[in-house]
Amino acid sequence: MDLDRLRQLDAIAREGTVSDAARVLHLSQPALSRSLRRLEAELGQPLFDRSGRRLEFNEAGRVALEHARHLLRDERAMRVALDDLARRTRALRVGTVAPAPLWRLTALTVERFPGLVLTSQMLAEEEVEAGVQDGALDLGVVLSPVSLPSVRSAWLMEENLAVALPCDHPLADRTEVTTAELDGETFLLLADIGVWREVCDHYLPHSQFIVQEDRSVFEQMARSSPLPHFVTDAPSLAGSVGERVVVPVRDVVAHADFYLVVRDGCREESREVYDWVRDQVDGPQPRGMD
Repeated sequence: MDLDRLRQLDAIAREGTVSDAARVLHLSQPALSRSLRRLEAELGQPLFDRSGRRLEFNEAGRVALEHARHLLRDERAMRVALDDLARRTRALRVGTVAPAPLWRLTALTVERFPGLVLTSQMLAEEEVEAGVQDGALDLGVVLSPVSLPSVRSAWLMEENLAVALPCDHPLADRTEVTTAELDGETFLLLADIGVWREVCDHYLPHSQFIVQEDRSVFEQMARSSPLPHFVTDAPSLAGSVGERVVVPVRDVVAHADFYLVVRDGCREESREVYDWVRDQVDGPQPRGMD
């Protein structure tokens, strides 16, 4: 189950309205409403009584909220334990907005610092920036350089989105497609894809997503199911798409540049990793930064 949806459930209970919860979560109100409906569909029953614009928890919603808060408390306890372990071992805490740049960072780190461990979590960009600034995170991966004198930024990698379509799909003969042309399709989607999930929710508002938590199950379904799914040009995500046609998505939102960020005064290990990655990566460096 997607913990982000449980956080959304908790936020609605705390803030009182969908609009206030959406503001706190940095989501649009329609995106939050769609996410709640997907949670209800996943659980198999409505969690709210809806009357006009009002949204109130019904009995099932109150039960779900109680269990959601237990799960979120357990998740926080796990992260505290991992943070404590990181302080006692050669481990760095990394926050990232997407999985591919984390794998790129890990590959570069292992190459130079084989005894160093990276513990990671997927976060919104604002949370990554705040975590790096206040020292809760040793390193961060974000979508744009952080323009603060206390934070250093270096380009890490780029990633471009494409869609893998069955050969007989009406769009399979195209050299590129737009999100508007894809909107309304039912997609197979891998969970925990960070910022790419936000792109899907925002730019494909009429689409349905069959979300798989387990990567091996996702890959099996991608080979056997007629449903389209997304792929990227990130080497860590490269793999066989079987009897499918890969068509690039033309929209600007289908392209992402990722930056590694670190704060001044950080741990020596963080600075060493940052310097090593900056020197190894050949890409555009933000003006006024390293």
